[in-house]
Amino acid sequence: MRILLVEDEPEMVSALRAALKRHDMVVDHAGSLLEAEGFVAVDSYDAILLDRQLPDGDGLSLVPRLRSAKNTTPVLMLTAKGDTSDKIDGLNTGADDYLAKPFAFEELLARLRALLRRPAPMQSQFIRAGHLVLDVGHREVSIGGEALGLPRRELLVLEALMRRTGRMVQREALMEAVFGLDDEIQSNALDTHVSRLRRKLAYANSGVTINGIRGVGYLLRETT
Repeated sequence: MRILLVEDEPEMVSALRAALKRHDMVVDHAGSLLEAEGFVAVDSYDAILLDRQLPDGDGLSLVPRLRSAKNTTPVLMLTAKGDTSDKIDGLNTGADDYLAKPFAFEELLARLRALLRRPAPMQSQFIRAGHLVLDVGHREVSIGGEALGLPRRELLVLEALMRRTGRMVQREALMEAVFGLDDEIQSNALDTHVSRLRRKLAYANSGVTINGIRGVGYLLRETT
């Protein structure tokens, strides 16, 4: 699952990113409304965790702009404003849930999972590149209806690259997408996964190639 965390408090960001990653979630972070709008303009997310008090305005103002753009990504508001009237304002504006600070991470996780279980007909559950089709919901990638059967970490690498087809994905972002904080990672671990994935994609006539710049990152290009 891919989550956009919109929060400007460094300690909160660090704690939430670490906790979400332990539950196999990929987390992008935006520290302002402007950054958040940039992220949602170029990427799709399974859910957005959105703080209200941001440096450039009320986070709640992002929600109607998302909805007017037909973006139905579930939004969970995180805020120190816990009054009933504030919660009602948030829900009436288009947010899907509202959690007041301070909160237990277990409650946030339960609410987030509940949001992700809701049907979202407006959101595509498939990512396509070349001949590849990635079924996000079932965690499978296929070519012409035939599953490739990739190991978990190779699938995570592929998903991160397919979400940004044609654009460079920084090495650090790939590491965050593939490895947990508690993993013991060898220096060449990412390169090993990419190398194996590259060979499998070439053998399967996937219609894509993976190109890399040493020390910078990788990008997936369509060849068809």
